Amino acid sequence: MANQFSSSVDFGLRLSRRIYYGQGSAPVPAMSRSPEEYLPTAPMCYAVISDPDTVDNPDIRSYQPYVHGKCDPPALIPLQLLGVTMEVDCSLDTAFVTVNARWRVHCVLGSSTCDCRLAIPMGEQGSLLGVEVDNFGRSYHTELISRNDENDKEKVAKAKDGYFLKSQIYIIDIPQFSGGSIFSIKIKWSQEILFNEGQFSLNIPFSFPSYVNPIGIKSPKKERILLKVNSGAAREVSCNTSSHPLKVLMRQAGKLSLSYEAEVQAWSSIDFSLSYIVSLTDIVGGVLLQSPFLRDFDEREIFCLYLYPGKSQDRKVFRKNVVFIVDISGSMKGSPLESTKNALIASLSHLNAQDTFNIIAFNGEFYSFSGLMEPATVEKLLSATKWVEATFIANGGTNILNPLTQAMKLFQNSTASDSIPLIFLVTDGTVENERQICNFVKSCPTNGQPVRTPRLCTLGIGLYCNHYFLQMLAQLGRGHYDAAYDLDSISFRMQRLFRTASSVIVSDITLGGLGLDSVELFPPYIPDLSLESPLMISGRCNGTFPESVKVTGTLADMTKFEVDLEVQREKDIQLTNILAKRHMDLVTSQAWLLESAELVEKVSKMSIQHKLPSEYTCMVLVENSDGKKAPEPMLIKRAYSKLSRQRLERDSQKLFLGGMSLGFGDLKATANNVSPAIKEAKPSEGLLEKATSTCCGRFADNCCGMCLLQTCRFANDQCTIVCTQLCAALACFELINCCIELCDCDCL
Repeated sequence: MANQFSSSVDFGLRLSRRIYYGQGSAPVPAMSRSPEEYLPTAPMCYAVISDPDTVDNPDIRSYQPYVHGKCDPPALIPLQLLGVTMEVDCSLDTAFVTVNARWRVHCVLGSSTCDCRLAIPMGEQGSLLGVEVDNFGRSYHTELISRNDENDKEKVAKAKDGYFLKSQIYIIDIPQFSGGSIFSIKIKWSQEILFNEGQFSLNIPFSFPSYVNPIGIKSPKKERILLKVNSGAAREVSCNTSSHPLKVLMRQAGKLSLSYEAEVQAWSSIDFSLSYIVSLTDIVGGVLLQSPFLRDFDEREIFCLYLYPGKSQDRKVFRKNVVFIVDISGSMKGSPLESTKNALIASLSHLNAQDTFNIIAFNGEFYSFSGLMEPATVEKLLSATKWVEATFIANGGTNILNPLTQAMKLFQNSTASDSIPLIFLVTDGTVENERQICNFVKSCPTNGQPVRTPRLCTLGIGLYCNHYFLQMLAQLGRGHYDAAYDLDSISFRMQRLFRTASSVIVSDITLGGLGLDSVELFPPYIPDLSLESPLMISGRCNGTFPESVKVTGTLADMTKFEVDLEVQREKDIQLTNILAKRHMDLVTSQAWLLESAELVEKVSKMSIQHKLPSEYTCMVLVENSDGKKAPEPMLIKRAYSKLSRQRLERDSQKLFLGGMSLGFGDLKATANNVSPAIKEAKPSEGLLEKATSTCCGRFADNCCGMCLLQTCRFANDQCTIVCTQLCAALACFELINCCIELCDCDCL
């Protein structure tokens, strides 16, 4: 899909050479040598061109030679960007990004129209929150609806008006823009703020290609970025590095406001990046408390407890006893297994001599490097590397329970109290006994000392594995979870997961002194505090919240860790927005494990309330009906009430956007050893193609007059007149009603 998209953009740029901008206009944009360079690196809009003869300057007709044929697939011509503003709100570990941009359809005749394709590249763990389109008289906005809505259930199941081009690039097709028109698009998404070596870092796709710079337009181009940072901690926040020159607007304890505004000759050609530091030398935390907002369906108070690990590099970390469990089934063949193997070898090199390790490879069977935990000496690590090279050959099926049971047995005789048992599970598949595996992990003995409970970390590759099963395993094992949806991100994510889980400085964390009537924790099993990641514990509660919360744990030198965290009422941060995604993911995992309809309904309500896509909702792009004229009376509409109702429903058009959900794994793909690639939904077919495939193929059985009328838009005037007269004749014989009953396409 990504290659097809790049080819369409390449063809579109070549097609745009037909456009004449007048004397003294800028030269045609240079062609890129690499197809990857055509993938969007900033929010982009493209004209979807099926008929190349419509490509021309809407202001100055160039009268180019007629082009015969159609573009299949359609060409994509990048539109001209007239203005862009980006607002970024960084709260705790989440960034909320809003991009406002104005675009011009500079490549289509003023008498013609085209669809526009919106590409939204998002940053780390990005989640699309909403899109608004204003086309001056015709506007759209996104909404979330339940997948169980009876009125739209069938259309939701077939939703494909939106899809992921890659794991963090979402595509939406928006219909009917006139040549020469100027429209604005507002996009909102959230993404994760990374934490590494004591500093927070943020990267937002904001690199616009040169061919979106307006040609022949002399007006100044204004680029504006507004940034707000709220760390939650009452400590100084200082900006370390930034990609754009930022001006300080406000600086307070724990807060920072920055801005960038300039008139530019060309739009930003680099991503927006920022790193900042919260001045901490030791472990610092706090508790933020907030009442539910007025329309919140959950009337309990919401709280967030955070612990920052500080910047001390000499702080002692726990020793590690590590078992790697790696999927070597047939579906991992090629790039997935090679990337996993390289990341595993790199992770082994970071073990110290006092650490121990083992490796278990599995498909339908499992193969252990050793029958016991081996010390991480140079000789053993070299031997393990050779074993990995010889053993990691992709073939066979997938069985997770047996190797996981074997890994648990390796820790049964462990008596070292100053080490953390770690299990890393890497897989690209799903299995039938996943709930049994979760119950097995839940029932594993703790030896009476939580510090020796094996921490279970999981990494899911692609979309054929059940990511909610892997999240639940990590939750039950008080570990960490990550996902590599793109194959080229496997090595980075696996090594980052290892660094986070292997740099524990406080373990066995408990909360005391809450004294609440009821409390729901997210996650319910509190993980350890790592040097590579702040700890966030949130929840909902009833009762009077105390003025302080006591947090206890065990340090790596086996001394007791204890701190009293002050509780403060938060007014500047919307906790519900920050915590909504992690709450939804955890509840979705619970709903899957318990097969609970009540929890499914809860996730659906949370999704719609916070405008976050989920497994149980579907995002739709709705055409706003404000100011639209009522449809003109028609003979057929007056004759048939059913057709009338369907026409009125289409007056407020909905585009059902697919690809927003992960799903719960694919047993069939796993059994067939299908390679773990992102499930790329096919873009929606054009109306002519839909009419041809759904109606004309069955023309002898069900002659669909309405499809024929819609298809006439693509025919010449004489054919249109003939077909219209034919449909009028069919109406006289009451065959239009038959078409309504029998046709299952979307022509009505």
